[in-house]
Amino acid sequence: MRKLLPLAAAAAVAVSLGASSISASATSGAHFFKGTGATVSDNGALLVTIDEAGVGQQQVNYTLTASASATWACINGGGNHPKAANKETVTGQVSSAASFTPINGRVMATMPPTGPLSPGSFTCPSGQTLVLAAVSYTSIVLTDTTNGVTDNLGSVSRTFFNV
Repeated sequence: MRKLLPLAAAAAVAVSLGASSISASATSGAHFFKGTGATVSDNGALLVTIDEAGVGQQQVNYTLTASASATWACINGGGNHPKAANKETVTGQVSSAASFTPINGRVMATMPPTGPLSPGSFTCPSGQTLVLAAVSYTSIVLTDTTNGVTDNLGSVSRTFFNV
């Protein structure tokens, strides 16, 4: 029995070291938290906040891409959209890039706003004002290019005027 006691103690230490090694590797490395997300600002721009840990202390580079759609419309002096077909929907890609320095291995920052898409050559007749009626961003992808980590943020949209 005395010979088995040291053997059992050694086995217990080996198991506990193995378990702590497994949990350490499961939680190490760059990873995004739920605080990372996308919203649409009051001017229709895509805003993305970053909350990423495990990035070390070096500068971290990010890229942001999304498919975008913007509907531009003409509003009359009464604040209404006339029944005429004076609206234009444009679609395309938006992107931005930025670099941030982590604090204690964590980046908590906001990407530079991107969008909305321009109305291009679309204009309104005299007496009407060009406004952004609605905007949507789909397939929003934030990539930490330094550590090779990607977060798919889904889609966001906002309607400013019903047209």
